[in-house]
Amino acid sequence: MKSFKFKIHNNNYRVNLISHQDNVIDLEVNGTNYSVHLETDVKKTKTPTLVRSASKRPVEPLKVSPSAKKTKVLAPIPGTILEVDVKVGDKVKKGDRLVLLEAMKMENNIVSEKEGTISAVHVTKDQKVLENELMIEME
Repeated sequence: MKSFKFKIHNNNYRVNLISHQDNVIDLEVNGTNYSVHLETDVKKTKTPTLVRSASKRPVEPLKVSPSAKKTKVLAPIPGTILEVDVKVGDKVKKGDRLVLLEAMKMENNIVSEKEGTISAVHVTKDQKVLENELMIEME
């Protein structure tokens, strides 16, 4: 029950809202009960549904220059490192999983885009990373 205090023309009123159902409100004003009928129907509000339109641009894969001597593997999105599958000196092939990254309750495999040797690992298990943070370097 909600209580309100009003002052109208120097008169004090204590109003207690007893119930509100559809367009009928039961209330008590200074100890006297009243049933008030609204002239218009009360519209029931709906929770809005948020819809995000699909991107007009197709997803572009990470471009890796095959002639580059060093390749930097960056975090595509912020998240938590669940597993690091490589260590310095490991040789990897294209498609090998380097890191398992959890983001937005989803597990994301971060894979090698080319063959090479791991020259540096900048992340550890359970570490939180930001988008575009350097995780691994390859030669």
